[in-house]
Amino acid sequence: MKAEQKQAITELAELLHQNNLSEIEYDVDGVHLRVVGHRPVAEPTTVVAPVAEKNVDVPAGNYIRSPMVGVAYLAKDQNSAPFVAVGDTVVVGQTVCLIEAMKTFNPIKAEKAGQITEILIETGNPVEYNQPLFRIG
Repeated sequence: MKAEQKQAITELAELLHQNNLSEIEYDVDGVHLRVVGHRPVAEPTTVVAPVAEKNVDVPAGNYIRSPMVGVAYLAKDQNSAPFVAVGDTVVVGQTVCLIEAMKTFNPIKAEKAGQITEILIETGNPVEYNQPLFRIG
């Protein structure tokens, strides 16, 4: 294993631990890394009654989703205005936020044009792969 691969795995593990995530994936330029944290073994339990499966309603609309796991930022820095706000119209390729992964700030760009109708994340919070970040109309 190369030194840079070991470093990448170490940084992913640190991000996993710091943000209390169960797993983290990184997929860029054909390099795919997945780090899974330690999961405590659950005590055996007795199920008295069967649990019904819940149908999860998926809200209607289009979303800009996270292409990676990391920490989201809505602005370039604390002193800058957010990249987008509710009501803003975005064009394809426009930066809508940043996601920090492995100490690198990655610009997240709109994959479709439309109006931002809802912001689903907060600055400094962790995001998962494919998590909706913005609802776009």
